[in-house]
Amino acid sequence: MVMFAVLPAQAQTVLVIGDSLSAGYGLRQQEAWPVLLGERLKQSGYSHVVVNASTSGDTTANGLSRIDAALAANRPAVVILALGANDGLRGLSVNTLRDNLNAMVRKSQAAGARVLIAGMQLPPNYGPDYTQKFAATFNDVSKSTGSALLPFLLDGFATDPKSFQADGIHPVAAAQPRIVDNIWAVLRPLLGKPLARR
Repeated sequence: MVMFAVLPAQAQTVLVIGDSLSAGYGLRQQEAWPVLLGERLKQSGYSHVVVNASTSGDTTANGLSRIDAALAANRPAVVILALGANDGLRGLSVNTLRDNLNAMVRKSQAAGARVLIAGMQLPPNYGPDYTQKFAATFNDVSKSTGSALLPFLLDGFATDPKSFQADGIHPVAAAQPRIVDNIWAVLRPLLGKPLARR
């Protein structure tokens, strides 16, 4: 699991709970999008810091099993849930995916956090029925819980082979800023106003 953050006094926390796509698999730590998001926050005048509690290989069930501890330890203002890709790649039940996401959102909201769900999509070889139901699940959970939604974490470059490592799954360092752009468009309204620049 990747955990990094320096917490200045009075800082609010953005907690990222994800899998290898957020843990920076195959990258140097400072290249992963959660680190770049922290830099974007600072550059934009926000005092928020990013805590990356992402673990490579995690499913939504894994995330659900550890979210209570992560919420208690970090008391986040915002939680970014970037899980589900491994559920899909393993062909796990979309009902289980939905239940786990719902539970994580509800726990986060009960802890006082706003929630951003970062959705995923699957390649077509998983079949139209499963891929459509899988993608729709993130939207369903967002609507039922009143949480913010980024429909697809890798939007805008998912079909570009140059944006991925040799495994064809994990984005390269050059693609990480594009993930930040995708996240930022949905995250910013959840943050409130930035601090006045000095």
